Amino acid sequence: MNLQMTLRIALKALGRNKMRSGLTMLGIIIGVSAVIAMIAVGSGAKARIQEQIASMGSNLLIVLSGSATSGGMRFGAGTVPTLTVEDAKAIASELSSVKYAAPVLSGVAQVVFGNQNWSTVTYGTTPEALLIRDWPVVRGRSLTQTDVDSAAKVCLLGQTVADNLFGEMDPVGQIVRIKKFPFTVVGVLAVKGQTTFGQDQDDVVYVPLTTAQRLLFGQHFPGMVRTISVQATGPDTLKLAEEQITQLLRQRHRLRPNQENDFTVRNLTEAMSTAEESARVMSLLLGAIASISLLVGGIGIMNIMLVSVTERTREIGIRMAVGARSRDILYQFLIEALVLSLIGGLIGIILGVGASKLISYFFKWPTLISMDALFLSFSFAGGVGVFFGFYPARKAARLDPIEALRYE
Repeated sequence: MNLQMTLRIALKALGRNKMRSGLTMLGIIIGVSAVIAMIAVGSGAKARIQEQIASMGSNLLIVLSGSATSGGMRFGAGTVPTLTVEDAKAIASELSSVKYAAPVLSGVAQVVFGNQNWSTVTYGTTPEALLIRDWPVVRGRSLTQTDVDSAAKVCLLGQTVADNLFGEMDPVGQIVRIKKFPFTVVGVLAVKGQTTFGQDQDDVVYVPLTTAQRLLFGQHFPGMVRTISVQATGPDTLKLAEEQITQLLRQRHRLRPNQENDFTVRNLTEAMSTAEESARVMSLLLGAIASISLLVGGIGIMNIMLVSVTERTREIGIRMAVGARSRDILYQFLIEALVLSLIGGLIGIILGVGASKLISYFFKWPTLISMDALFLSFSFAGGVGVFFGFYPARKAARLDPIEALRYE
């Protein structure tokens, strides 16, 4: 008996018990759809974190100034000004593992245009800061070294600030007031979106560092800066850059061996990579948990196939009596189990994709459906059908024809 005839007989047998076949497939359908939806959720979270890592800038380190102690209480990093512009210049020029370094002086300021106003974080920095963060300007121009050298009253707006102050109007060339000082808008930054902590990266204003020191925040940090943004030459030099920065700043700040650092170096890229790894593990765990449903569906297939073998014992005996071989019987029941699981897998894929879209639409959770996940789920469903269908098929193939014919 050829494979085509065996397949036809198997399909007819399934067609005679449509309700039973449908219920048997239900476990596979639920399992496959759950696997696809859970992997899509996990992959979407991982992709979102990767986007946020890219938006933060590549190979990024942040050097924070020191912390203060009062009444036995230690305050957070950045509460005592210990970093200078010269520190940033030394980091950029003397360390082989560093590509760029940009001093940053920041604070919250009210930005006013006409009858509109918006409170936002204003950063005084150098042009290298935008290179470190891979942040292009979509309208106008970026800050230049000439702006810094001349303490020009110019600014760059994040998209959130531009939208709230200007709406549909082009901000470039307009005059805004920051702490009552007039600034000319020279450019608008590209959209960055939110960080993993929910912070809006586009709610910012950038001005030249010297301008921020003289007009905006210099009275609080005379000659000092709050932070230094650093970009390492590559991901493999991040650790080296961190060590070199620590060693250099200790030397520049004349700290003795027994003294603590009066600064903090944070590896933001490493922290974000850890979050990405956590999302990857979450994706695998969600997929593994959902796969249990597939195994339950496989057990359902085995149970139904065993019942089918028992009900069709006499039919099996007749087929063997007229010439069917044991392997023909084995193939027939294996094909029945495989067809059930593959049809269930196809329906499960459709439902899983639909569930992923609904999760994304109603819960605003990012989902990402990959062809690899669909193929893996479909293949796993087929494997479950063969694995759990083999025992009933083998039992049917080993029936004694004479005993089978006597079965009532």
